[in-house]
Amino acid sequence: MQVEIVQQKKALLDAVDSMDAELRELALKIHRNPEVSFHEHKAMNWLTEPLENAGFTVEKGIANLETSFRATWEGEHGGPTIALIAEYDALAGLGHGCGHNIIGTSAVGAALALKDAIPNLKGKIVVLGTPAEEVGGGKILMVEEGIFNHVDVAMICHPHKSTMVLRGGLACVDAAFKYYGKATHAAASPEKGISALDAVINTFVAVNSLRQFFNDDVRIHGIITKGGEATNVVPAYCEAEFLLRAETVEQLEIVREKVYRAARSSAEAVGAKIEIEEGLVYAERNNNKALAFLFKDNLELLGEEVCEPPKKGGIGSSDIGNVGQMTATIHPYIKITDTANTHTPEFVEAACSEKGMAGLNKAAKALAMTTYDVCTNDGYLQAIRSEFEEWKRNKQQ
Repeated sequence: MQVEIVQQKKALLDAVDSMDAELRELALKIHRNPEVSFHEHKAMNWLTEPLENAGFTVEKGIANLETSFRATWEGEHGGPTIALIAEYDALAGLGHGCGHNIIGTSAVGAALALKDAIPNLKGKIVVLGTPAEEVGGGKILMVEEGIFNHVDVAMICHPHKSTMVLRGGLACVDAAFKYYGKATHAAASPEKGISALDAVINTFVAVNSLRQFFNDDVRIHGIITKGGEATNVVPAYCEAEFLLRAETVEQLEIVREKVYRAARSSAEAVGAKIEIEEGLVYAERNNNKALAFLFKDNLELLGEEVCEPPKKGGIGSSDIGNVGQMTATIHPYIKITDTANTHTPEFVEAACSEKGMAGLNKAAKALAMTTYDVCTNDGYLQAIRSEFEEWKRNKQQ
Protein backbone atom coordinates (compact mmCIF):
# COMPACT_ATOMS: atom_id res chain seq x y z
CA MET A 1 0.00 0.00 0.00
CA GLN A 2 2.80 2.41 0.92
CA VAL A 3 4.50 1.71 -2.41
CA GLU A 4 1.27 2.52 -4.23
CA ILE A 5 0.93 5.83 -2.35
CA VAL A 6 4.49 6.80 -3.24
CA GLN A 7 3.90 5.90 -6.89
CA GLN A 8 0.65 7.83 -7.12
CA LYS A 9 2.10 10.90 -5.43
CA LYS A 10 5.04 10.76 -7.83
CA ALA A 11 2.53 10.62 -10.67
CA LEU A 12 0.90 13.77 -9.31
CA LEU A 13 4.24 15.55 -9.11
CA ASP A 14 5.09 14.49 -12.65
CA ALA A 15 1.70 15.71 -13.85
CA VAL A 16 2.24 19.16 -12.37
CA ASP A 17 5.74 19.34 -13.82
CA SER A 18 4.47 18.29 -17.24
CA MET A 19 2.19 21.34 -17.34
CA ASP A 20 4.60 23.74 -15.62
CA ALA A 21 5.12 25.88 -18.72
CA GLU A 22 1.37 26.23 -19.27
CA LEU A 23 0.74 27.08 -15.62
CA ARG A 24 3.46 29.73 -15.68
CA GLU A 25 2.01 31.25 -18.82
CA LEU A 26 -1.45 31.35 -17.23
CA ALA A 27 -0.23 32.95 -13.99
CA LEU A 28 1.86 35.53 -15.83
CA LYS A 29 -0.99 36.39 -18.21
CA ILE A 30 -3.27 37.09 -15.23
CA HIS A 31 -0.45 39.09 -13.63
CA ARG A 32 -0.05 41.25 -16.75
CA ASN A 33 -3.79 41.93 -16.88
CA PRO A 34 -4.81 42.81 -13.30
CA GLU A 35 -8.55 43.09 -12.70
CA VAL A 36 -10.10 44.44 -9.50
CA SER A 37 -12.91 42.93 -7.46
CA PHE A 38 -16.01 41.81 -9.36
CA HIS A 39 -14.38 42.70 -12.71
CA GLU A 40 -12.15 39.63 -13.16
CA HIS A 41 -13.68 38.56 -16.49
CA LYS A 42 -10.42 37.76 -18.30
CA ALA A 43 -8.96 35.85 -15.36
CA MET A 44 -12.14 33.82 -14.93
CA ASN A 45 -12.16 32.80 -18.59
CA TRP A 46 -8.45 32.03 -18.66
CA LEU A 47 -8.67 29.86 -15.53
CA THR A 48 -11.70 27.92 -16.70
CA GLU A 49 -10.46 27.25 -20.23
CA PRO A 50 -7.96 24.47 -19.34
CA LEU A 51 -10.49 22.92 -16.96
CA GLU A 52 -13.13 22.80 -19.69
CA ASN A 53 -10.60 21.33 -22.10
CA ALA A 54 -9.76 18.62 -19.54
CA GLY A 55 -13.39 17.56 -19.19
CA PHE A 56 -14.41 19.39 -16.03
CA THR A 57 -18.01 20.56 -15.88
CA VAL A 58 -17.74 24.33 -15.69
CA GLU A 59 -20.42 26.70 -14.42
CA LYS A 60 -19.78 30.43 -14.63
CA GLY A 61 -21.52 33.14 -12.67
CA ILE A 62 -22.59 31.04 -9.69
CA ALA A 63 -24.05 32.68 -6.56
CA ASN A 64 -25.18 35.61 -8.73
CA LEU A 65 -21.55 36.74 -9.14
CA GLU A 66 -20.58 37.31 -12.78
CA THR A 67 -16.91 36.49 -12.32
CA SER A 68 -17.28 33.40 -10.12
CA PHE A 69 -17.10 29.82 -11.35
CA ARG A 70 -17.36 26.19 -10.30
CA ALA A 71 -15.48 23.46 -12.18
CA THR A 72 -16.29 19.88 -11.17
CA TRP A 73 -14.83 16.46 -11.86
CA GLU A 74 -15.65 13.22 -10.07
CA GLY A 75 -13.47 10.15 -10.28
CA GLU A 76 -14.87 7.13 -8.46
CA HIS A 77 -18.22 7.82 -6.82
CA GLY A 78 -18.58 7.87 -3.03
CA GLY A 79 -15.59 9.88 -1.88
CA PRO A 80 -15.40 13.30 -0.25
CA THR A 81 -15.96 16.61 -2.02
CA ILE A 82 -12.78 18.69 -2.01
CA ALA A 83 -12.91 22.38 -2.95
CA LEU A 84 -9.72 23.91 -4.31
CA ILE A 85 -10.28 27.64 -4.02
CA ALA A 86 -9.08 30.06 -6.68
CA GLU A 87 -8.64 33.79 -6.11
CA TYR A 88 -7.71 36.10 -8.99
CA ASP A 89 -8.66 39.69 -8.16
CA ALA A 90 -5.98 42.38 -8.06
CA LEU A 91 -5.45 45.42 -5.86
CA ALA A 92 -6.69 48.74 -7.23
CA GLY A 93 -3.80 50.91 -8.35
CA LEU A 94 -1.22 48.25 -7.54
CA GLY A 95 -1.94 45.06 -9.43
CA HIS A 96 -1.20 41.57 -8.15
CA GLY A 97 0.42 42.68 -4.91
CA CYS A 98 -1.13 39.73 -3.09
CA GLY A 99 -0.20 37.06 -5.61
CA HIS A 100 -3.73 36.01 -6.53
CA ASN A 101 -2.45 35.15 -10.00
CA ILE A 102 -0.55 32.33 -8.29
CA ILE A 103 -3.46 31.31 -6.05
CA GLY A 104 -5.91 30.83 -8.89
CA THR A 105 -3.43 29.04 -11.12
CA SER A 106 -2.22 26.66 -8.40
CA ALA A 107 -5.79 25.51 -7.72
CA VAL A 108 -6.32 24.83 -11.42
CA GLY A 109 -2.98 23.05 -11.72
CA ALA A 110 -3.71 20.77 -8.76
CA ALA A 111 -7.13 19.83 -10.12
CA LEU A 112 -5.77 19.07 -13.59
CA ALA A 113 -2.97 16.95 -12.12
CA LEU A 114 -5.41 14.90 -10.03
CA LYS A 115 -7.64 14.10 -13.00
CA ASP A 116 -4.71 13.32 -15.26
CA ALA A 117 -2.64 11.20 -12.86
CA ILE A 118 -5.37 9.41 -10.88
CA PRO A 119 -8.49 9.16 -13.05
CA ASN A 120 -10.14 6.66 -10.69
CA LEU A 121 -9.67 8.83 -7.59
CA LYS A 122 -12.48 8.25 -5.12
CA GLY A 123 -13.82 11.75 -4.66
CA LYS A 124 -15.22 14.87 -6.26
CA ILE A 125 -12.82 17.71 -7.07
CA VAL A 126 -14.34 21.18 -7.31
CA VAL A 127 -12.34 24.24 -8.32
CA LEU A 128 -14.24 27.21 -6.92
CA GLY A 129 -13.47 30.58 -8.50
CA THR A 130 -14.07 33.15 -5.79
CA PRO A 131 -13.91 36.80 -6.94
CA ALA A 132 -13.47 39.94 -4.87
CA GLU A 133 -11.39 38.74 -1.93
CA GLU A 134 -9.64 42.10 -1.60
CA VAL A 135 -12.79 44.23 -1.60
CA GLY A 136 -16.31 42.84 -1.59
CA GLY A 137 -16.10 39.48 0.17
CA GLY A 138 -16.92 37.18 -2.73
CA LYS A 139 -16.60 34.05 -0.60
CA ILE A 140 -19.01 35.51 1.98
CA LEU A 141 -21.63 35.95 -0.72
CA MET A 142 -20.97 32.41 -1.95
CA VAL A 143 -21.28 31.02 1.57
CA GLU A 144 -24.60 32.81 1.95
CA GLU A 145 -25.79 31.23 -1.32
CA GLY A 146 -24.95 27.74 -0.06
CA ILE A 147 -22.03 27.08 -2.40
CA PHE A 148 -20.00 25.43 0.39
CA ASN A 149 -22.87 23.47 1.98
CA HIS A 150 -21.81 20.10 0.55
CA VAL A 151 -18.05 20.62 0.61
CA ASP A 152 -16.16 18.31 3.00
CA VAL A 153 -12.78 20.04 2.75
CA ALA A 154 -11.69 23.42 1.35
CA MET A 155 -8.12 24.47 0.58
CA ILE A 156 -6.28 27.46 -0.81
CA CYS A 157 -2.55 28.25 -0.93
CA HIS A 158 -1.38 31.86 -0.68
CA PRO A 159 2.06 33.22 -1.66
CA HIS A 160 4.02 34.95 1.11
CA LYS A 161 7.54 35.61 2.36
CA SER A 162 7.35 32.55 4.64
CA THR A 163 5.92 29.07 4.23
CA MET A 164 3.34 28.45 6.97
CA VAL A 165 0.28 26.26 7.45
CA LEU A 166 -1.43 27.65 10.56
CA ARG A 167 -1.28 31.43 10.26
CA GLY A 168 -4.42 33.05 11.63
CA GLY A 169 -6.65 35.83 10.35
CA LEU A 170 -8.62 38.59 12.04
CA ALA A 171 -12.33 39.25 11.76
CA CYS A 172 -12.95 42.56 10.01
CA VAL A 173 -15.52 44.91 8.54
CA ASP A 174 -15.27 48.08 6.45
CA ALA A 175 -17.52 51.08 6.92
CA ALA A 176 -18.06 54.33 5.04
CA PHE A 177 -18.97 57.37 7.16
CA LYS A 178 -20.86 60.10 5.30
CA TYR A 179 -21.17 63.49 7.00
CA TYR A 180 -23.66 66.19 6.07
CA GLY A 181 -23.14 69.80 7.20
CA LYS A 182 -24.03 73.19 5.76
CA ALA A 183 -21.94 75.22 3.33
CA THR A 184 -21.24 78.90 3.77
CA HIS A 185 -18.47 81.41 3.07
CA ALA A 186 -15.68 80.50 5.46
CA ALA A 187 -14.63 84.12 6.05
CA ALA A 188 -17.75 86.26 5.49
CA SER A 189 -20.30 84.15 7.39
CA PRO A 190 -18.70 81.14 9.09
CA GLU A 191 -21.28 81.27 11.89
CA LYS A 192 -23.94 80.15 9.40
CA GLY A 193 -22.11 76.96 8.44
CA ILE A 194 -21.81 73.44 9.79
CA SER A 195 -18.47 71.84 8.93
CA ALA A 196 -18.73 68.24 7.82
CA LEU A 197 -14.93 68.19 7.81
CA ASP A 198 -14.78 69.07 11.50
CA ALA A 199 -17.06 66.11 12.14
CA VAL A 200 -14.63 63.88 10.22
CA ILE A 201 -11.59 65.21 12.09
CA ASN A 202 -13.38 64.84 15.41
CA THR A 203 -14.11 61.21 14.49
CA PHE A 204 -10.43 60.45 13.94
CA VAL A 205 -9.55 62.08 17.26
CA ALA A 206 -12.29 60.17 19.06
CA VAL A 207 -11.24 56.86 17.52
CA ASN A 208 -7.63 57.47 18.47
CA SER A 209 -8.70 58.11 22.06
CA LEU A 210 -10.36 54.68 22.10
CA ARG A 211 -7.30 52.71 21.04
CA GLN A 212 -5.88 52.31 24.56
CA PHE A 213 -9.11 50.63 25.63
CA PHE A 214 -9.11 47.92 22.98
CA ASN A 215 -7.37 44.54 23.05
CA ASP A 216 -3.92 44.40 21.48
CA ASP A 217 -5.19 42.53 18.42
CA VAL A 218 -7.65 45.27 17.45
CA ARG A 219 -6.71 47.24 14.34
CA ILE A 220 -8.50 50.37 13.10
CA HIS A 221 -7.44 52.04 9.84
CA GLY A 222 -9.09 55.10 8.38
CA ILE A 223 -8.73 57.52 5.48
CA ILE A 224 -10.55 60.70 4.44
CA THR A 225 -11.95 60.09 0.97
CA LYS A 226 -13.63 63.49 0.58
CA GLY A 227 -12.63 66.53 2.62
CA GLY A 228 -14.37 69.45 0.94
CA GLU A 229 -14.22 71.42 -2.30
CA ALA A 230 -12.47 74.69 -1.48
CA THR A 231 -10.61 76.18 1.47
CA ASN A 232 -12.86 79.26 1.59
CA VAL A 233 -16.08 77.25 1.79
CA VAL A 234 -17.23 75.44 4.92
CA PRO A 235 -17.51 71.80 3.72
CA ALA A 236 -21.12 70.66 3.51
CA TYR A 237 -20.31 67.04 2.72
CA CYS A 238 -17.34 64.84 3.62
CA GLU A 239 -16.58 61.14 3.70
CA ALA A 240 -14.23 58.82 5.55
CA GLU A 241 -13.67 55.09 5.28
CA PHE A 242 -12.60 52.82 8.11
CA LEU A 243 -11.56 49.20 8.36
CA LEU A 244 -12.04 47.58 11.76
CA ARG A 245 -10.40 44.32 12.83
CA ALA A 246 -10.53 42.14 15.93
CA GLU A 247 -9.65 38.59 16.92
CA THR A 248 -13.19 37.24 16.55
CA VAL A 249 -16.54 38.35 15.13
CA GLU A 250 -17.85 38.65 18.70
CA GLN A 251 -15.01 40.98 19.70
CA LEU A 252 -15.43 42.90 16.45
CA GLU A 253 -19.01 43.69 17.46
CA ILE A 254 -17.71 45.51 20.55
CA VAL A 255 -15.25 47.51 18.43
CA ARG A 256 -17.95 48.40 15.91
CA GLU A 257 -20.31 49.66 18.61
CA LYS A 258 -17.67 51.92 20.15
CA VAL A 259 -16.32 53.30 16.87
CA TYR A 260 -19.76 53.97 15.42
CA ARG A 261 -20.83 55.71 18.62
CA ALA A 262 -17.70 57.89 18.45
CA ALA A 263 -18.51 58.80 14.83
CA ARG A 264 -22.12 59.68 15.61
CA SER A 265 -21.11 61.78 18.63
CA SER A 266 -18.47 63.57 16.57
CA ALA A 267 -21.07 64.55 14.00
CA GLU A 268 -23.59 65.61 16.62
CA ALA A 269 -21.00 67.76 18.40
CA VAL A 270 -20.78 70.14 15.42
CA GLY A 271 -24.42 69.85 14.36
CA ALA A 272 -23.77 67.59 11.37
CA LYS A 273 -25.65 64.48 10.37
CA ILE A 274 -24.03 61.13 9.61
CA GLU A 275 -24.81 58.00 7.62
CA ILE A 276 -22.86 54.78 8.15
CA GLU A 277 -22.69 52.24 5.32
CA GLU A 278 -21.22 48.94 6.43
CA GLY A 279 -19.68 46.23 4.30
CA LEU A 280 -19.72 42.48 4.79
CA VAL A 281 -18.24 41.02 7.97
CA TYR A 282 -15.16 38.86 7.34
CA ALA A 283 -14.99 36.13 10.00
CA GLU A 284 -11.82 35.12 11.81
CA ARG A 285 -9.87 32.22 10.33
CA ASN A 286 -10.64 28.71 11.53
CA ASN A 287 -7.70 26.55 10.47
CA ASN A 288 -8.32 22.80 10.58
CA LYS A 289 -5.18 21.47 12.22
CA ALA A 290 -5.54 17.86 11.04
CA LEU A 291 -5.76 19.09 7.45
CA ALA A 292 -2.99 21.64 7.94
CA PHE A 293 -0.59 19.01 9.24
CA LEU A 294 -1.24 16.85 6.16
CA PHE A 295 -0.43 19.86 4.01
CA LYS A 296 2.73 20.46 6.06
CA ASP A 297 3.88 16.89 5.53
CA ASN A 298 3.47 17.26 1.78
CA LEU A 299 5.31 20.59 1.72
CA GLU A 300 8.20 18.95 3.54
CA LEU A 301 8.16 16.08 1.03
CA LEU A 302 8.77 18.80 -1.56
CA GLY A 303 11.77 20.04 0.43
CA GLU A 304 9.98 23.16 1.69
CA GLU A 305 10.88 24.49 5.14
CA VAL A 306 7.66 25.19 7.05
CA CYS A 307 7.86 28.02 9.58
CA GLU A 308 5.78 28.70 12.67
CA PRO A 309 3.38 31.63 12.31
CA PRO A 310 3.98 34.76 14.43
CA LYS A 311 2.77 34.31 17.99
CA LYS A 312 1.43 37.85 18.02
CA GLY A 313 0.48 40.29 15.26
CA GLY A 314 1.56 40.00 11.67
CA ILE A 315 -1.83 38.86 10.36
CA GLY A 316 -4.55 40.38 8.20
CA SER A 317 -8.03 39.29 7.18
CA SER A 318 -9.63 37.25 4.42
CA ASP A 319 -13.09 36.02 3.48
CA ILE A 320 -11.68 32.48 3.72
CA GLY A 321 -12.59 32.89 7.40
CA ASN A 322 -16.27 32.66 6.48
CA VAL A 323 -15.64 29.43 4.57
CA GLY A 324 -13.96 28.03 7.67
CA GLN A 325 -17.18 28.58 9.60
CA MET A 326 -18.96 26.23 7.15
CA THR A 327 -16.52 23.39 6.54
CA ALA A 328 -13.01 22.10 7.31
CA THR A 329 -10.68 24.68 5.76
CA ILE A 330 -7.01 25.63 5.54
CA HIS A 331 -5.22 28.68 4.17
CA PRO A 332 -1.50 27.79 4.09
CA TYR A 333 1.24 29.99 2.63
CA ILE A 334 4.06 29.29 0.20
CA LYS A 335 7.26 31.34 0.19
CA ILE A 336 7.99 33.26 -3.02
CA THR A 337 10.22 36.07 -1.68
CA ASP A 338 12.73 36.62 1.10
CA THR A 339 11.67 40.11 2.17
CA ALA A 340 8.71 41.63 0.32
CA ASN A 341 5.45 42.10 2.18
CA THR A 342 2.12 41.63 0.44
CA HIS A 343 0.24 44.69 -0.83
CA THR A 344 3.47 46.36 -1.93
CA PRO A 345 5.08 47.05 -5.34
CA GLU A 346 7.87 44.67 -4.34
CA PHE A 347 5.37 41.82 -3.93
CA VAL A 348 3.88 42.62 -7.34
CA GLU A 349 7.33 41.85 -8.75
CA ALA A 350 7.66 38.72 -6.61
CA ALA A 351 4.36 37.38 -7.96
CA CYS A 352 5.82 37.19 -11.48
CA SER A 353 9.39 36.28 -10.54
CA GLU A 354 11.17 32.96 -10.93
CA LYS A 355 10.68 32.36 -7.20
CA GLY A 356 7.01 33.14 -7.67
CA MET A 357 6.70 30.55 -10.43
CA ALA A 358 8.57 27.98 -8.35
CA GLY A 359 6.15 28.70 -5.51
CA LEU A 360 3.25 28.17 -7.91
CA ASN A 361 4.63 24.75 -8.82
CA LYS A 362 5.00 23.70 -5.18
CA ALA A 363 1.58 25.06 -4.22
CA ALA A 364 -0.10 23.05 -6.97
CA LYS A 365 1.78 19.91 -5.93
CA ALA A 366 0.98 20.31 -2.22
CA LEU A 367 -2.71 20.94 -2.97
CA ALA A 368 -2.84 17.88 -5.23
CA MET A 369 -1.07 15.57 -2.78
CA THR A 370 -3.16 16.70 0.18
CA THR A 371 -6.35 16.18 -1.83
CA TYR A 372 -5.09 12.70 -2.68
CA ASP A 373 -4.44 11.96 1.02
CA VAL A 374 -7.95 12.99 2.05
CA CYS A 375 -9.63 11.05 -0.76
CA THR A 376 -7.70 7.81 -0.22
CA ASN A 377 -7.39 7.61 3.57
CA ASP A 378 -10.66 7.37 5.52
CA GLY A 379 -8.78 7.95 8.77
CA TYR A 380 -7.49 11.31 7.60
CA LEU A 381 -10.93 12.40 6.45
CA GLN A 382 -12.55 11.29 9.71
CA ALA A 383 -9.98 13.20 11.78
CA ILE A 384 -10.49 16.34 9.71
CA ARG A 385 -14.28 16.21 9.86
CA SER A 386 -14.33 15.28 13.57
CA GLU A 387 -12.17 18.28 14.40
CA PHE A 388 -14.47 20.59 12.47
CA GLU A 389 -17.66 19.19 14.02
CA GLU A 390 -16.17 19.54 17.51
CA TRP A 391 -15.22 23.15 16.75
CA LYS A 392 -18.78 23.82 15.55
CA ARG A 393 -20.31 22.33 18.71
CA ASN A 394 -18.03 24.46 20.89
CA LYS A 395 -18.87 27.56 18.84
CA GLN A 396 -22.60 27.02 19.38
CA GLN A 397 -22.32 26.66 23.15
